[in-house]
Amino acid sequence: MAITNLSEDGKQISLDRLQCSVDLTSDIQYHLTVVLVLNIVMSITAFLGNTLILVALHKESSLHPPTKLLFRSLATTDLCVGVIAQPVAVLQWMSVVNESWNICRFAINVHFVIGYILVSVSLLTLTAISVDRLLALLLRLRYRQVVTLKRTFYIALSFWIVSTIATTMHFWSSLLTLWYGHVGLLLCLATSIFSHTKIFLTLRNQQTQVQGHGQRTIHGIPLNIARYRRAVSTVLWLQLAFVVCFLPNGIVWALLSQEKISPFVLLVRKYTITLVYLNSSLNPILYYWRIREIRHYQTTFAFIVLWSSYLKRSV
Repeated sequence: MAITNLSEDGKQISLDRLQCSVDLTSDIQYHLTVVLVLNIVMSITAFLGNTLILVALHKESSLHPPTKLLFRSLATTDLCVGVIAQPVAVLQWMSVVNESWNICRFAINVHFVIGYILVSVSLLTLTAISVDRLLALLLRLRYRQVVTLKRTFYIALSFWIVSTIATTMHFWSSLLTLWYGHVGLLLCLATSIFSHTKIFLTLRNQQTQVQGHGQRTIHGIPLNIARYRRAVSTVLWLQLAFVVCFLPNGIVWALLSQEKISPFVLLVRKYTITLVYLNSSLNPILYYWRIREIRHYQTTFAFIVLWSSYLKRSV
């Protein structure tokens, strides 16, 4: 396999250029075809799964509207992965297999912009959901006054705006986008860890205070501990899935040598990117498993669809 050097300036640009050349892709054509098939299947599952989630969230009325809006924003990013990001990635890899280098260079730029925006919005939204759960615990009666639907909408909209601006800055200064990614990742992780640690300590302290009493309250306000714990655990599962799917790609990118890039390294990166996209297909499963309201609606919806299909075949 060929080994190609990378220059010191612009590792991302150099790597992108190598991905659209015959030097490093001629030996991995079969593996690229496998990656293509995997992403086509995952694109379909991400589209169908997140469409059902968005419909279920639209119909569900028991969830607090701001919280529901954050889940809808997260499901929307996953839907965009299946509808936009993965098809563009498939186009890029097909162009490599067919050696259409002009299409490859165009697709790789579009793929970077869309993928970076969606990853950024997903991470920011997951962090916002963690903070939302912490505020629900600490504010209690004031929670619905402070966390309103209008404020949450503007926050969710700002995630898309900031992510889009930071990503498009890559074409003027790749360092700015790189620093945004690193600093943003650290801040989001730190915020999520702080939120869940605070939730855990607060619940443990309150559990100690109410031991021996028949009803659990916070400052005299009844608290549905079981439902709240289930909501927090749902967020934890979503964040764990995010880390598991994104960590290998981050490690591969961090360990990319600026001196030696081989076809094997590029192929590993393709598979880690596929693992990143797998997160968008996993999230609907986690919604179905962890959120009882959505599970009930989706089961009913699936039964109606299957029964309708059966009636059509019978006729």
